[in-house]
Amino acid sequence: MMGRVHGLAFAMGLLMLWPAGGLAQTSESRPSQLGLNLSSDEPIQIDGARVEVDQTQNLATLTGDVQVVQGPTLLKTARLKIFYAEGSGLPTSGAANIKRLEADGGVYVKSETQVATGDQGTFDMGTEVLVLSGKEVVLTEGENVIVGCKLTVQMKTGQATLESCKDGGSGGRVRMLLTPSSQNRQ
Repeated sequence: MMGRVHGLAFAMGLLMLWPAGGLAQTSESRPSQLGLNLSSDEPIQIDGARVEVDQTQNLATLTGDVQVVQGPTLLKTARLKIFYAEGSGLPTSGAANIKRLEADGGVYVKSETQVATGDQGTFDMGTEVLVLSGKEVVLTEGENVIVGCKLTVQMKTGQATLESCKDGGSGGRVRMLLTPSSQNRQ
């Protein structure tokens, strides 16, 4: 059961979008009070064109249009590596202890109205730190958009940082487009 919760933690962590009032226009932006609700009650469906298990490395690799679904959350990527703790069992045993997840080849996560995209992502189960990175990391919720190159989420605290592109892309700054809700247009 814990493997299921942690298996989706990566996907859910990507969806930790910002509340509009908590952002500042700097090269780093740290949203406050990001919510994360994991449900161990819902089954997780993982599909890929191919799965390869390497018992000597405690590694399972899914490739080819990989999709992970739990409830309203969808993760899509070209390749997903699942690293297991030594001696914890393989994914087929149901008792595997996942150490780390790595997604690459494009990462897309959607849950209800929130979407996050990047080139690659990792989630470390021990530290509960999620990193989504790439040439451009894009977070959207409705008409609100924030763009940078590296999103780091501390899942224990809900604190997140979106860093600008170090190579000069986007002018070296985090870009945001925030659209006021209709309530605020009075």
